[in-house]
Amino acid sequence: MTRIFKKINGLMVMTVIIPTVIACLYFGIFASDVYISESRFVVRSPDKPASSGIGVILKSAGFSNAGDEIYVVQNYVKSRDALKTLNDKDFIQRAYGSQSVSVFDRFDPLGWDGSFEDLYKYYQGKVDVQHESVSSTTTMTVRAYDPENARKINLLLLQQAEELVNRLNERGRRDLIEYALREVEEAKDASRRAGSALASYRNQEGVVDPEQQATAQLQMISKLQDELINTETQLLQLRTFTPQNPQIPVLRTRVKGLKQEIDEQLGRVAGNRKSLAATAQQFQRLQLESQFADRQLAAAMTSLQEAQNEARRKQAYVERIVSPNIPDEAVEPRRLRGILSTLILGLIAWGILTMLLAGVREHND
Repeated sequence: MTRIFKKINGLMVMTVIIPTVIACLYFGIFASDVYISESRFVVRSPDKPASSGIGVILKSAGFSNAGDEIYVVQNYVKSRDALKTLNDKDFIQRAYGSQSVSVFDRFDPLGWDGSFEDLYKYYQGKVDVQHESVSSTTTMTVRAYDPENARKINLLLLQQAEELVNRLNERGRRDLIEYALREVEEAKDASRRAGSALASYRNQEGVVDPEQQATAQLQMISKLQDELINTETQLLQLRTFTPQNPQIPVLRTRVKGLKQEIDEQLGRVAGNRKSLAATAQQFQRLQLESQFADRQLAAAMTSLQEAQNEARRKQAYVERIVSPNIPDEAVEPRRLRGILSTLILGLIAWGILTMLLAGVREHND
């Protein structure tokens, strides 16, 4: 035994024995039991493509993976806002700062009332969120020193994730529909203004549709011209064969009246600033503006309907696959593995340093 102890030099004591003894003390006496609560969930949206694995199973029910919301949930769970909500009434500080937790694992072990940033850094090491793109599932694990606390924290985080997705849904739906409603109201106003301008112009100028009225006027002028030609033909025949016929003055008067009527009707169609030709340009412009405004209103109403349908299709939600469990056994720390790992690493370090020192001595000799 004496020889064995003589062979144990200071280097082995420093690299192997002391670290192993410390590991035995920590893992055997001081390290607190760590309970892990796990939950699994997917964020689903009815209109997005599903992937393989469990995503294919859910696809058969008409649902698929909502990729953007998944990463939002991941970032939120490990955020300061999530911790602030969790730490209501100092719940997290009491859960991880309890006197029952080992001083080596406890939050704020010296009782200095650690800051929120210190708590956030500590919280980062206790909560983990991993997303599997193949199965579209997200796994959330929470480490705590009490099984009930582990489950409660996991459950509260899951509820916060659901509320976050619901808020995103509501805000997206509201923004989408409000924008479409504003477009509809603007289109309604434009349609009303255009219709009022057209009606005012019709009342002011005394026209309903210049083109139709001009067509009717031209038809009337054509009939008057036919009648004028017939009357002039009769007058010419009477002058030729019976110059003293008493109908000649009557026909002359009639010809004169027909010419005046034709000139008057032609003036209404074209020739002065109140004619149908003069009012047609402004009328057509106002009519086009009214028709364009009506088409814009119809398009806005269609967009509103599409926005409402899109808002319904884009509803995402959190679907729990595995609810947070209450761990019945401490999974960590792995005490035996920790002690053996310390021993093996110490032996490796001792062996390497021994060879290095031997090489240095040999070189000096």
